[in-house]
Amino acid sequence: MKLSNQILLAFTLIILLSVADSYTNYLLSKKVQLNSLFLARSEEIIRNSNKTHKAIIEMQSAFRGYLLTDDKAFLNSYFKGLKNVPELIKEQQLRIGTHNKQRIILDSIRNMHNNWLEYSAQIIYSREKVPGSYKNLFENSLKKQVGKKINDAIAYKFSRFDKIEYKMRKHHTDRLLISLKNARTFSLIFLTLTVVVGIVSTAFIIVVTTKRINSMVSLAKNISKGNFTSVKDTRNDELSALVVSLNMMSEKLDKNIRELKNRNAELNKFAYVVSHDLKAPIRGIHNVITWIEEDYGGELSPELKRYLSIIPQRTRRMEALINGLLDYARLNLNTPSEKINTNALVQEIADSIVPRAFTLEIGDLPDLFTQRIKLEQVFANLISNAIKYTPKDKKGIIQIKCKIFPNFYEFSVKDNGIGIAVEYHQKIFEIFQTLREQNEQESTGVGLAIVKKIIDDQQENIIVKSTLGEGSEFIFTWRNS
Repeated sequence: MKLSNQILLAFTLIILLSVADSYTNYLLSKKVQLNSLFLARSEEIIRNSNKTHKAIIEMQSAFRGYLLTDDKAFLNSYFKGLKNVPELIKEQQLRIGTHNKQRIILDSIRNMHNNWLEYSAQIIYSREKVPGSYKNLFENSLKKQVGKKINDAIAYKFSRFDKIEYKMRKHHTDRLLISLKNARTFSLIFLTLTVVVGIVSTAFIIVVTTKRINSMVSLAKNISKGNFTSVKDTRNDELSALVVSLNMMSEKLDKNIRELKNRNAELNKFAYVVSHDLKAPIRGIHNVITWIEEDYGGELSPELKRYLSIIPQRTRRMEALINGLLDYARLNLNTPSEKINTNALVQEIADSIVPRAFTLEIGDLPDLFTQRIKLEQVFANLISNAIKYTPKDKKGIIQIKCKIFPNFYEFSVKDNGIGIAVEYHQKIFEIFQTLREQNEQESTGVGLAIVKKIIDDQQENIIVKSTLGEGSEFIFTWRNS
């Protein structure tokens, strides 16, 4: 599976879990809303039931007060109830709807209340208008507690009505609590699943991707060090193409390096053969001139002697050029790094090439872990360059110092020679470029080119500070291997 598909799958699972969580919460919230609405409506039903019952009781109390005192002021509550009770019952009917037990009970309450109203209205009318009829009603109705029985039946009906409502209210309250609990439970479950899926998928992708990227980074490091290995990758995703490219690059570089090594070996052999073949006629020419001078020295004119003296100079210069080219060609050879006492190395070089007339000042140089031959060639060529370009009639001074920086060392080789004009500061590092005349054998123009090539191969820097007639200072950087 491709990496993009894996990421898409992980996000899809997370989105699906989020949608499922939202949908579940939506359904549970609807249940909570319905139960909450029912409880709110139930609260209004119970409140209305209490108000209706209270209004009926007040009517009954007013009726009894009137009968006991014959004070019509008591009938104010009675007449007020005549108006309010029907409205309260009608309002209650709208709340509870039809076709249920409570509606039957409420209708029964209304009928019984209407019966009581007829009974009470008849007694009130008889007492006010027909005293004889009132006495008959008193004997047949009041003493037999007809009204009380109706009122007790109404109170029982209200009690039953409220009991049913409270029972349903408790049922919906329990359902509301269950819905709230389920909402919390499902939210926690889906949140946990979302987090687990997110963490697991992310960790899986990161671990797998990081492992593969690290293997590719390791491959790149091996390639940079000349170890042309390959990486096995069985997956088929976006990173696979990169792995294939790196493996192909490693194989191609390995093949090219082997070919280059073979060609370099052949070139080195060719260079040695050619140098030997070139040196042989040069030595022959030099020997012939020597023999001529020895055998016919007295017969040669001064002019001819001068011409003959030029030939050895040119042959020695040719031999020096050949040796310089061989040294330049051998720069690609790598040797193992080792711990080097730089002070001892520079002193050893100085003992072999610095004339006694020169003053050599060597500062406190550090110990390095590097390739000895390359550092030795740099110092040898810079010291030799300082000697060549110091006039023979001048007391030569060579100063070698080092500055230590956090990540590298900065060496300097300073002389009091003829100096270098500014326009030649870069040109002197090119091969065969020299400030001396072509007929002077001491300089071939290869030494500084060798130094520059070594410094560039080490990925270091070298500069020259010099003014014509005031000596030169070569400054280069070097790091531990």
